[in-house]
Amino acid sequence: MSAYDFPQRLAKRATRSSSATLALLAISGLAILGLVFVAALWAGKESDAAALDRQRKLVDSRLQDQVDRVSNDLRLMAAGYSSLISASASMSNEDDAGTAQAFATMSKTVFGYNGTFLITPTGDLAFASDPETTRRYKWIRPLLLPMVRTVLHGKEAAAANAPIRVDLMRLEGRPSIAGIASIDAASRTSQPLLLAAFRFLDGPTLDTLSREQGLAGARYARTADAEANEVAFQIEATATHEPIGFIIWTPDLPGSRVVARLTPLLTFAGVLIGGLFFALMVRLRKSLLELAQSEDHARHLSLHDVLTGLPNRALFSERFKHCLDGLRHHGNQALLALIDLDRFKEVNDTYGHPAGDELLIKAVARMQELLGNADTLARVGGDEFALLVPGVSAGRDNELLLQIIKTLSAPFELRAGGGVIVRIGCSIGAVGIVEGTAERGETLRRADVALYEAKSSGRGKYVTYDVSMDSRGSERENLTRELRKVLTEMPSSACNDLRPEDDAGKLELFFQSVHRATRGEPISGAEALVRWRHPRLGLLAPDRFIPLAEEAGLIDQLGEWVLRRAAEEARAWPETMTVAVNVSPSQLRRRGFDSKVLSIIEETGFDPARLELELTEAALFEVDAAVQSTLGNLRSQGVRIALDDFGTGFSSLSHLLQINIDRIKIDRSFVTLLGSKAEGATIVSSVIALSRKLGKAATAEGVETVGQRDFLIAAGCTDLQGYLYSRPLPCAEFAALMLTPVDGRLRGRI
Repeated sequence: MSAYDFPQRLAKRATRSSSATLALLAISGLAILGLVFVAALWAGKESDAAALDRQRKLVDSRLQDQVDRVSNDLRLMAAGYSSLISASASMSNEDDAGTAQAFATMSKTVFGYNGTFLITPTGDLAFASDPETTRRYKWIRPLLLPMVRTVLHGKEAAAANAPIRVDLMRLEGRPSIAGIASIDAASRTSQPLLLAAFRFLDGPTLDTLSREQGLAGARYARTADAEANEVAFQIEATATHEPIGFIIWTPDLPGSRVVARLTPLLTFAGVLIGGLFFALMVRLRKSLLELAQSEDHARHLSLHDVLTGLPNRALFSERFKHCLDGLRHHGNQALLALIDLDRFKEVNDTYGHPAGDELLIKAVARMQELLGNADTLARVGGDEFALLVPGVSAGRDNELLLQIIKTLSAPFELRAGGGVIVRIGCSIGAVGIVEGTAERGETLRRADVALYEAKSSGRGKYVTYDVSMDSRGSERENLTRELRKVLTEMPSSACNDLRPEDDAGKLELFFQSVHRATRGEPISGAEALVRWRHPRLGLLAPDRFIPLAEEAGLIDQLGEWVLRRAAEEARAWPETMTVAVNVSPSQLRRRGFDSKVLSIIEETGFDPARLELELTEAALFEVDAAVQSTLGNLRSQGVRIALDDFGTGFSSLSHLLQINIDRIKIDRSFVTLLGSKAEGATIVSSVIALSRKLGKAATAEGVETVGQRDFLIAAGCTDLQGYLYSRPLPCAEFAALMLTPVDGRLRGRI
């Protein structure tokens, strides 16, 4: 070592030591600043939390005050009315009705209630009232009946004081405080009277609450759609504890204000120290440890899915290859399964990508709970997963796949979607692997064929591959290709113009008559049904090719053809007859669907009031604003909406109210029960009674016997459809059917 090299090395060592010292000082300064910043954030967050909790408690207390006030008001009003009718013993029933009307008006003006009613213990209005009041009470009566029973029970138990029941509930689609009070009117009437009153929580009541509690920008919403700077307070129904609405306001957060004032100063100090730290650190070499960590992280990202943390397609391919190598050396067997989430796209489109991401994460967590350490679950697509189970034992593969289907069929609660609960399910295609059965590519193909079979046969199940599926897959591909050709070459006119030279055949439109449930049972309309006249397979029903059309993206084109042909054909029918056309969920959710329907109506010259669109309950799954707007636009132009197969899908009374359904179609599975099971009559009668209460028409499908017909007519069903009257017929035969007397045909069938 030369004399020159030695001091140079000492200088370098000193430089490194100084750099390390400066770096340590910079890091210490950043750490101190970071602690100060974190402490400020923590203090601000705690202060905000305390303030927000205080505001929530004040709102809850105020709501309870409102409930207590309604209870006191009801007690005063009940006593006042009791005194009033006791003092006027000579008044007639008409005077009583006038007195009741005047008392109701006074309660609204003096006490500020949105509605008051005098009712009997059976829940009916005690006196005749104007049509508007009668109609209004008809809607809220079912919701008040449980409270009426509670008050009557309380009166029997303790007659010292007039019992009162006050509940929070949703009335007329708005959050309300409703109360029932008993009135001592024994001297005037043969039965006791009850006073019912309600007051809406939104509107003036919410304004008063906002002003008294200092809730900035307070508003009411049916869902918790609060902005990032707002907070939502859930109002729960007293009886069911279900949410009936949310009060949303911008909270006063003192901690955030303090943090906002400190942030610029702390940021400046952090930038200054950070700049110094960065200037020093760029002169330092990267350590081997940091380099190794960086390489490990990069490798992890290259082999794993970022969202779920699962192995990606590349890592799964490596493990699959390793599994096959293990089978060659050790024998045994393995399982490969492809898992596809059902209805994931609907959730993603309805609630957005954040909700879809949350759903994927939760679905993965459920599946991982069922797997062993040696099993590999990989994400190979948007909502597609691959599962590799090496060394699977006999019977465990079936049990594992059934458990996966069961756990993914359970409801998911998504915070990103606004606290909604969704159901998806999954379809699984599986293939067993033993040594020498197939190469990697062929094994994956077989699993994919099995998955397609599971999805096409109804979803929500698993299917294990067998050789016969290859031929069925080829048949589906051929049918899809032929259907595409049919729709491409289909002429725009001629209802059933079948050209024998066409290899793919031709679509035909059939009609099944609908009959009015009145004397003579005249034809009131028909349902349009599409058939495919295939040159090789014969006449195909919709269940053979509609799923193919949906998977191939042809359902919109097929649906438009059916609608156009039905309108052209029904245009020549009597003006009193309607035509019903089925609409698929994908059609309904397509942008511009309403414009397309109205365009076809205008082009064909068909009266929109004679068109009825039939929607399945699956089509109304998770109804959003776009669907409501589409159906609202169609109804505004006269088109009527029917809910098909009612009670067999995602049944909800909200569908009948939100979407303004015009007709309920009772599914044939319920009609078939008539005469065979007692509960069949109960179910059908209940649906018909519900339709009458809501002012909806009711059509019973699948009527095949005279006994079923007679029961449905007696129960009040408005229309009937089924083989008792006619099977689906081609256009020409249906035109002849309209000229045939109904009574004569029925006598022939009987």
